[in-house]
Parts: sequence; C-alpha cells; structure tokens
Amino acid sequence: MTMIDELRAAVGAENVLEAALELHLYSKDASLVRGQPEVVVLPAAVEQAAEVVKIAERHGAPITARGAGTGLTAGASPTEGGIVLVTTALKSIESDIANRTAWVGAGVVNLDLSKAVEPHGLYFAPDPSSQSACTIGGNVAANAGGPHCLAEGSTTSHILGVEVVLSGGEIAVLGGQAPDPAGLDLKGLIVGSEGTMGIVTKALVRLLPTEPETRTLLMQFPDVEGAVAAVSQVIAAGLVPAALELMDQKMTEAVENWLHAGLPTDAAAVLLAEVVGELEAVESQAALIADIARANRSSGVEIAETEEHRAVLWRGRKSAFGAVAQLGGDYYLHDAVVPRTKLVDTMRAVYEIADRHDLTLLNVFHAGDGNLHPLIAFDADEPGMKEKVYRAGEEIVSVCLRNGGALSGEHGVGLEKRDMMRAAFTEIDLDAQARLKEALDPKAIFNPAKVLPQGSRCFDFGGVRREAPEGVWV
Repeated sequence: MTMIDELRAAVGAENVLEAALELHLYSKDASLVRGQPEVVVLPAAVEQAAEVVKIAERHGAPITARGAGTGLTAGASPTEGGIVLVTTALKSIESDIANRTAWVGAGVVNLDLSKAVEPHGLYFAPDPSSQSACTIGGNVAANAGGPHCLAEGSTTSHILGVEVVLSGGEIAVLGGQAPDPAGLDLKGLIVGSEGTMGIVTKALVRLLPTEPETRTLLMQFPDVEGAVAAVSQVIAAGLVPAALELMDQKMTEAVENWLHAGLPTDAAAVLLAEVVGELEAVESQAALIADIARANRSSGVEIAETEEHRAVLWRGRKSAFGAVAQLGGDYYLHDAVVPRTKLVDTMRAVYEIADRHDLTLLNVFHAGDGNLHPLIAFDADEPGMKEKVYRAGEEIVSVCLRNGGALSGEHGVGLEKRDMMRAAFTEIDLDAQARLKEALDPKAIFNPAKVLPQGSRCFDFGGVRREAPEGVWV
C-alpha cells in the first residue's frame, strides 16, 4: 500500500485531502511562508492521530501539526512537504466544574472554550487577539499569550496536563490534576515546543472564576514616551492590572477607520488598561491608574461606562492586525520582549529602523509585560520589498535582544526566528535543546527545520537527515 492508501484506511478517505486546491489551502499559516504538503489528514480521535504518526515513520515522511493556521511564524507551514496533520476535528470539552478544570480537544477554538464554561462563572485566561479563530492545540504549541495575560500569565500557566502522540504512535498523558506532580515536568517541555516533539491532541486546562467587577480605561498621550512611562509607574506602584495595552497613532487611525469605535486619532499613543476584582478595589485601582496617566501628560482619560462600551474598546484592540489591511496587501510583525525599563529606548530604535528603510510601521503591544508587536504593512508584489521588510524585522529583533529581551513572548520561533536563535542562546543551550528533540523524536519527523537552526546538533538517525535548507523562508 502507498502512504496515501494507508492514511485513508486509518482516518477515512473523506479525511485525507490531496487535491491541488486543498493542498494549497493548508500550505501555510498566517505567516508569509508557503510550503507544499504531499497530503493533509484530519484525524477525528487521538487513536487516528497515533496511526498517522506510525504511517509517517514507516514512510519517512515529516509531519507538520496544524490547528486553525493563525500562527505568525511559519510554524505550521510544511516547508519540507510530507503530511499536514490538522487537529481541528478534535473538539471535545470535558468540564470538571468543581475542580475548575477541563480536558479540551486540540481543535477547540479558544473563545468557544470560555463561552462553554461561562454559565458556570468560569473562563480560560489566555486570550490571543485571534481568540475567535485560534485553537487550544496551537495555543499550547506556541505558549500563546494575549492582552489579559499580564496578571495571569500565558498559556503554560493554565495547562495542567496534555495528551500527546509521541514517536512510534505512543499516546501519553503528561501532567494531571495535581498542581505539582512528582517527577520531571514533561508537560512543561511540550507546552511551547511548537509541534517539534509530538502532536498535542488534548489539554487539561485550568479555568478561572469570572471577576465580579471590571473597569476599563482608555488614556491618550501626546507621545509614546509618556504612555510607556505611565506603564512603568503603574507597575512600580504595586499594581498588576489585568491588561495594559498600547497602540500608536498610526495603528489607532487604522482601527478607527475600520471600526469607527470613537478612538482618539489625534493622540500619538493610546493606552488601554483594565482592572478586575471587587468593587472597592477596582475603583481605587482605576483612580490610581488615571492619576498616573495624568502625571505623565495624558490629554484624556476615559473609563468605559457600560459593558457595550468596554466591548467596543477591546474589539478595537483585538482587530488591530486586521485593520492593517487598509495600508497594504501584506503585513509582517514580530513579538520580541524587552524589560519595561527599556521600552522607551527600544521604541525609539524601532521607529528609526522603519524610517531608515522607508517602511510603513504601526505599533500595538502588550506594554505591561514589554511584549512588542511592531507591524510593517507592505506590498509583497513590489520587487525587493519582502527582502527589505525581513531585514528591518531582523534589525528590530536584534535591538530587542541587545536591550536584554527575548526572541518571542507568545508567537513562538517557528521558521521566522529560527536563524536568530544563535543570537539568543549559546551553543551549549542549542545542543541541549537539540538533544531533547532527539530523545522525543528519534526519527526526526515532527515539524522538522523549525525552531532550531541548522547545526544545533546533527540529526542523523537511521539514514534520515533533517537539516534546514539555507534561506528556505526568504
């Protein structure tokens, strides 16, 4: 039997896609990088996913796991062909309300999980901007964050266990209900591994109780420096709000032109803050944040008076990436992180880089934890433009690293930042990561050529050599 025949037998012919249009649709994620899969499979159960892994190993075919395809680093782009294993059919939700947990299928949409447990006064904290489309499996793979992760932490803080298909088709459950289970934290190894060590099919998630009161503030500033200084002073005052989000003027204009949400387009920067808790606490915290904003020359402080008003403000923030479509047919962004004390210097450098390369730059970012999202709008069909955009992006990330930052806060490394790993990690660090990859993926089939740069360690197993082609993503 051919590999395609075996896959049809394992998951059903209707769940094996090989038509040219179908392969094209699954040939990339939300990045600029397109691969070319040989076949796409959509398993409906973990046992089927395990069979797919066994078949792939027998035929020496790489497997790229894919959820909704909202990732931005080419982590789900099948750059070495092979099988794209799509997890969107894995949609079970098994709630344990008493323990505030749920076993959730990898294909469950992030926002749908919170909607499912909302009647019980619970929600899932990580809320990426793509939460109405992205899936839990992808959130686990990239250790996704979101605007409301400042106080509660990113995905890894809310995953108690994972069901994962490992090499050989072994189905393992790592972690569990216990907050600190005995033994090695293998669950923690899988979260954020970007599909390079196995296929996550379920996750045991921690659910949080909905807070009784919320206050959302919109503050406008005559310059970005004032907004950033206000953020640092809020944290220095001992407050850790649920969210502290910043948009510069170009981004605010793009969002307002699209949504007409009443955002102040004449401000150089707007800061969106949210505090949650008991009534007395949120009132005092909101007042303190407003005072700090005014002390940093805020030209206006607005507190959402209704739930509808609050929803409009957040819709504006979470629609920022989509709004950029008005400025160009393509966009490119990074998610490097810097210490809050370095935000002002870093932002100045980011603007200088964009000006020097004559690029349209917009900024929206999780200011509270220093997670930047510099976004470049451009036309990829313009000769030489894509290469110029990539060069500027690499300069931006380099500045963040020099300022004591990290490569990624929530999007992952994927292919996009793979070749910059050497700037962030030593050879010993990279070798250790490669050894972990080797231990869990001895056949080197899980998402090859991602995360680890060429030469981190020589992957040479049974005659199968998986090394990233030079320049594959450019």
